[in-house]
Amino acid sequence: MFHAASSLVPSSRSPQNQNDQHNGRQDDRHDRSPGRSGADRPGDRSAERPAPRHGAQRDAFFDNAKYLAIVLVALGHAWEPLKGDSRVLQAAYMFVYTFHMPAFIVISGYFSRSFDGSPGRLKRLITGVAVPYVVFETAYPVFRRYVDHLPTQDISLLDPWYLTWFLCALFIWRLTTPVWKLVRHPLPLALGVAMLASVTPAIGDDLDLQRVLQFLPFFVLGLCLEPRHFRLVRRRSVRIAAVPVFALALAFSWWAVPRMNGGWLYHRDSAQELGAPWWAGPVMQLALFGCSLLLTVCFFSWVPGRRTWFTALGAGTLYGYLLHGFLIKGADYRGLFDQHALHRPLGVMAVSLAVAVAVTLLCTPPVRRVFRFVIEPKMAWAFKPDAAELARERARQQPGREPQEQGQEQGHGPGHGANQGAESERRERVGVQER
Repeated sequence: MFHAASSLVPSSRSPQNQNDQHNGRQDDRHDRSPGRSGADRPGDRSAERPAPRHGAQRDAFFDNAKYLAIVLVALGHAWEPLKGDSRVLQAAYMFVYTFHMPAFIVISGYFSRSFDGSPGRLKRLITGVAVPYVVFETAYPVFRRYVDHLPTQDISLLDPWYLTWFLCALFIWRLTTPVWKLVRHPLPLALGVAMLASVTPAIGDDLDLQRVLQFLPFFVLGLCLEPRHFRLVRRRSVRIAAVPVFALALAFSWWAVPRMNGGWLYHRDSAQELGAPWWAGPVMQLALFGCSLLLTVCFFSWVPGRRTWFTALGAGTLYGYLLHGFLIKGADYRGLFDQHALHRPLGVMAVSLAVAVAVTLLCTPPVRRVFRFVIEPKMAWAFKPDAAELARERARQQPGREPQEQGQEQGHGPGHGANQGAESERRERVGVQER
């Protein structure tokens, strides 16, 4: 859901600076493919116009996609306590849940392609994913203890609570990135792992491994994608074709509401735990992967490629994701969703609008500045000094040192020019004495 953009056009920025651009230190996700030029931009006209560079360049498409996806995530969480009375709302809920998380995970995988296990990227993985997981995995149960008056609520780092499962999954997925980059056919292998997980109830609930494994193919798919694939899905023909696909998907969701167990969409249980025969697990995995992928493509086709009023909010989607749960759960604990008026069409629309506004505000820079210390902490004190970084810092502090070092690398000493002059003078004096 979050994790979580960069320009498809390469720039002169260093890889380290590129990786600091998207979602703070959470994402090592910037495209550094060689040989891309402005002419290779996506096919729609809005994407063909290069955005002005303001220091570090970000790709507006991915920021827009992340913001729209996080709004859909928040809407889905808000609809959950309201959907029981309305088949239409249940159909919309099922429709959104089919692709909103897969879209977010595909983007996370796409920007994890550069992860190689180096010290710098491991530090960003710890500070941008592991630390927020520990903080919010503790904060949400404590929040329920006091707001819901439930002192028996357990606190466990092994059982992801509510929405923290994504951070746990992202940590595991990103650590395994070098493996998926090494094997020859990563996507079929990931699908096989997901299918096996769907028939293995013994996996249990620790670290929400069912979700980690069943959503894995979307992350691996993101690792396999290239900029040209996103250009393909953003063509006008795909955008037009997406309209009837969305319409058919909504109609199918309405039909499936009384006939399908919605638990399949969460990917957190095996087939046996959902009361289905074991063979239904692999079948549903393949069917849902195909449906989710199709709707994700349609979603991407309608994401604007130009800068909009919400583009800047794409950098703060992790904040919106982690913080909006307190608003949803707080309202639920206090019984606000039990109000009969909120279960009517106008009430659902009002809740949806309020949640969309709230998650938008949570992605804004003021909120990010307030909560950066827990969501994107620097934590330089927690890590050993990087020898390479220390050497670069010393070089910056001693401007005259670099040319001398360059001379040494070319076979000259630090005083190469001065030594040449002294040698010439000595030879002249010897010649005068001999004469």
